[in-house]
Amino acid sequence: SVVGTGPKNRITIEDVQKHVKSIVQGSAAAGAGAGLGGGAGLGLLADPVIDFSQFGEIKEEKLSRINKISAANLHRNWVKIPHITLFDDADITDMDSFRKENKQKALDKGVKLTPLAFIVKAVAKSLSEFGRINSSLSSDGESLVIKKYINVGVAVDTPVGLMVPVIKDADKKGVYEIANNIIDFAKRARDGKLTGKDMQGGTFTISSLGGLGTTAFTPIVNMPEVAILGVSKSLHKPVYKNGNFEPRLMLPLSLSLDHRVVDGALGAKFLASVLENLSDLKRIIL
Repeated sequence: SVVGTGPKNRITIEDVQKHVKSIVQGSAAAGAGAGLGGGAGLGLLADPVIDFSQFGEIKEEKLSRINKISAANLHRNWVKIPHITLFDDADITDMDSFRKENKQKALDKGVKLTPLAFIVKAVAKSLSEFGRINSSLSSDGESLVIKKYINVGVAVDTPVGLMVPVIKDADKKGVYEIANNIIDFAKRARDGKLTGKDMQGGTFTISSLGGLGTTAFTPIVNMPEVAILGVSKSLHKPVYKNGNFEPRLMLPLSLSLDHRVVDGALGAKFLASVLENLSDLKRIIL
């Protein structure tokens, strides 16, 4: 939390003294309550303190640094952002057929073509059409910062906790390039080699739990972004189409929104756009 003013942003004695002084004066009091287990400044009750060993055997496990950072951020985001979540299923039958047809061709080029790469591309296309979803609320709440760049974060589960590397300029990249970015991020995340720069600059986040078999969930908006898309496990379902029921591969999606910025109507239009992009690959290409 200390801002360094020395050469190459090094922290000087004066910087530490200034930081301590600001805490003593109370300027950091509100922020302190937003961390893990705190309630100061938010009107929350203090966490209960219980000796669980009185009920039976326990084991205490220290939280990793990533766990602590994630907990503080998620706590702040959940308390400060009024969430709404919209649910719908995307028909990815044709997309998945196309992916499988080109799977070997992609592997020959060293690319593992996953559904997530198409989802990122579909989301990026919709974000280019709905600028308000690709925005941030100013810290004073008086204005909206609409970004002209589209950087999509992809939540990755790692041995030390959840991390969100960011695919920069996702709207300008093809599916193969996006797929390569995802594979690279996943590998470096597992190896503990992701950098802070890899996780900065996101304008929208995708959290995919499809591999774990969920049918729906409510993802928490990643402040200062105003929306996040949750992806669950695709399933074949009977869908009424052209006068008949047909087996179609349906992908459950959950779109959580910051209701201060995005109302339900706009959110529904954005989600419908993503569904259309996933069901018709021509929309992504054109």
